[in-house]
Amino acid sequence: MTAEPELVTHAKLRMLEMADGRMALITLDNGADHRKPNTFGVGGISSIETAIDAALATDGIIALAITGKPYSFAAGADLTAIATLTSYDDALAVGAQGHRVFRKLQDSPVPTFAFLNGAALGGGLEIALHCHYRTISSGVPALALPECFLGLVPGWGGTQLLPRLIGIGAAARVIIENPLSQNRMLKGPQAFKLGIADAMFEPADFLEQSLAWAADVAADRTSVPRRPLDSEAEWNATIDAAREQVEARMHGAAPAPYRALDLLVAARTSSLDDGFAAEDAALAELIMSEELRASLYAFDLVRRRAKRPPHAPDRALARPVTKVGVVGAGLMASQLALLFAQRLEVPVVMTDVDEARLQTGLQSVRDQIGEQVGRGRYTVDQGNKLSALVSGSVDKAAFADADFVLEAVFEDLAVKARVFAELESIVSERCVLATNTSSLSVTDMAAALQHPERVVGFHFFNPVAVMPLLEIARTTATDDATYATAFAIGQKLKKTCVPVADAPAFVVNRLLTRLFGEVMRAIDEGADFEVADRALEPLGLPMSPLTLIGFTGTAVTLHVAESLAAAYPERFYVSPNLRRVVAAGKTSILTWVGGDPVVDPTVAALYERPDNTGIEGPEILRRASEALCDEVRRLLADGVVADVQDVDLCLLTGAGFPFHLGGIAPYLDRTGLSGIERLLPPGVASLP
Repeated sequence: MTAEPELVTHAKLRMLEMADGRMALITLDNGADHRKPNTFGVGGISSIETAIDAALATDGIIALAITGKPYSFAAGADLTAIATLTSYDDALAVGAQGHRVFRKLQDSPVPTFAFLNGAALGGGLEIALHCHYRTISSGVPALALPECFLGLVPGWGGTQLLPRLIGIGAAARVIIENPLSQNRMLKGPQAFKLGIADAMFEPADFLEQSLAWAADVAADRTSVPRRPLDSEAEWNATIDAAREQVEARMHGAAPAPYRALDLLVAARTSSLDDGFAAEDAALAELIMSEELRASLYAFDLVRRRAKRPPHAPDRALARPVTKVGVVGAGLMASQLALLFAQRLEVPVVMTDVDEARLQTGLQSVRDQIGEQVGRGRYTVDQGNKLSALVSGSVDKAAFADADFVLEAVFEDLAVKARVFAELESIVSERCVLATNTSSLSVTDMAAALQHPERVVGFHFFNPVAVMPLLEIARTTATDDATYATAFAIGQKLKKTCVPVADAPAFVVNRLLTRLFGEVMRAIDEGADFEVADRALEPLGLPMSPLTLIGFTGTAVTLHVAESLAAAYPERFYVSPNLRRVVAAGKTSILTWVGGDPVVDPTVAALYERPDNTGIEGPEILRRASEALCDEVRRLLADGVVADVQDVDLCLLTGAGFPFHLGGIAPYLDRTGLSGIERLLPPGVASLP
């Protein structure tokens, strides 16, 4: 990450005359619009300290409150500044400064309040925790302590103050479980229910209501109860359960959640001085770790590169899209139809080969909308309007006036080519034809068309609503307007759009197939199933290879492996035992017993292989990592993507690679598996 000048978040102080005296109101404001949230660098923290000191020195003050600019309370520390730190002492000073300044709110002789009017993340939430009381807007979209997701710990009081406020169980969820669950955030009402805020008001008059409530509290007209500290037994049981969850997810691959657990252990018995000192030390050690630098690199990819892809087409060439078609009505197709309707707000029509399948797909869309209405994402009227946008027909003539048609049918080249031939005879010449293929050649799919220039790859990841990545594949025939239109649609869908060349399995599936192929090869050579399945645990991936195969299905896994082996027979392994599993109709290698995954004995019986040859996990990990490094270099040499950063972005957003890895390039460089020639320059995703 390249350092940028600090966008200083100024603490603007004004005095408000209340019925019982004067209230000091500090507003955090970096001067930018709501898309650039308030963050804390050295200048911002200093400004807050100056404002607090000035407020507390004012005669007649009865209370001090802090709030944020419209839509943003504060998003915590300035991560670009953290990336520039080069010594432990400098890193230690970051935690110490925040603790010293925020502590003034806690030690204030008059009541202090945080009015959480917008997103409050990391240090933004921690400054609020130092206040005596908090109000929150019901419209707050995100409240979290995401540090463990980034490879840090809450370093400005979060691990010590939050469990005292809401209990150790809820605190462990906010500090550890939520960050490790794809950085889950709380909304305003959820935070209020947990007890993080003492009062909640509607956005329309939030500040007015908060000021009135705070004035009543300051005048002792409103009592705010506090929960007692959890018992030692409850505290220890929660920590033990959380430690088991961390180990199950991370397998020791990243230090941050383990350090957070240690800090939570200390929070019950340590003084605040000792607890804050422990936070300072943990934060400094993590700031100076390779994992944190890889994590900041990943954060930069997702925050910057994903939003402004350097090789994206000219959006001015994109055509308007007023209607979308989806060929197919299966599970994936119904998810796609709903996504198009939600984000584009245009009519979407699905087709399938018979009325029964079509109605099943339409019902799936209605069920998904119903679930979202039930969760409060949509009102009943909004849900009805959304449902009305999605229709179905068994006749592809319904696509005649569509501007964009996506096929999501069975992964067979002949079937997909036939679908495109049918579509070309129906749609206008300006209509874009897209394929959601995961491994087949888009070029071959369009080869027999009169207008192959209108065809583009549009590869989503399952589940569609959750996975951010969209690989957009351009063939040598795809014209600029088609590609620009596809890219514009992808961005309107709020996906991370990565431009890729038309090559077998594009990026993510190609790399995962090569990676998991080495695991399957080791099993075929006699490695213990469980040893092989756990071999990749040091990578901290969200699923083990055999678990993921069960999720995607053995038949799909085999099909992708065979497709890539046909293109690159010298590199991609196809397991003959996996063929036997598919032929036997088994969809997974694992089964679940008592909530735990175990190898299905009926599947193991199908395997023909030597007795256990003693191949251990480290050897399997070495083979897999070296194969992955080789494939990354080939992707770059073949021009499938322009830069290694695109490979990492794909793995982060399409395969769930953890932020502490930074994708794969930082890991390969850090372990030396990338060889003498690094994939990334020194200091990029690593310590300077």
